Amino acid sequence: MSLELSLPDSEHTERLGAALAGCGPPSPAAPLIVYLQGELGAGKTTLARGLLRALGVTGVVRSPSYTLLESYESAGRRLFHLDLYRLKGASELAMLGWRDELRPGALFLIEWPERAAEALPPADLKLALSILGVGRRVRLEGMSASGAAWLAALRADPAVAEMNRV
Repeated sequence: MSLELSLPDSEHTERLGAALAGCGPPSPAAPLIVYLQGELGAGKTTLARGLLRALGVTGVVRSPSYTLLESYESAGRRLFHLDLYRLKGASELAMLGWRDELRPGALFLIEWPERAAEALPPADLKLALSILGVGRRVRLEGMSASGAAWLAALRADPAVAEMNRV
């Protein structure tokens, strides 16, 4: 199951992130894994910021480009944003201790997952962003039963229905 959308600006990218937050399972029985793929500047962090803000994260939501991992807690839920662009290998990923957090209800937003694919759990939802003129295009794919259900709920969301489908 997949969905493609045109995102004309960063506001629409953040709105898609917020819509994802509103459609996700409220208390999943397993951790949720979201892969954010795309070239530099494609909007991965912007989308993650919209999602995290909609889940109640306040304060600065920065790209974890240098720290590799930023963690948040909101409404008793653990949220993790990883940026693997600067990763030199899967062993560096292991040193972050993130696997200890793979618990029910946790949400992992992983940018550049292809840099450590062999060390990551499979994605529930995969988002591939690409630059399209001044805007962006995104292809969302449900990769598991949870991801497919999440994507089906997103398709039914009125905010997403207003976005331009590709």
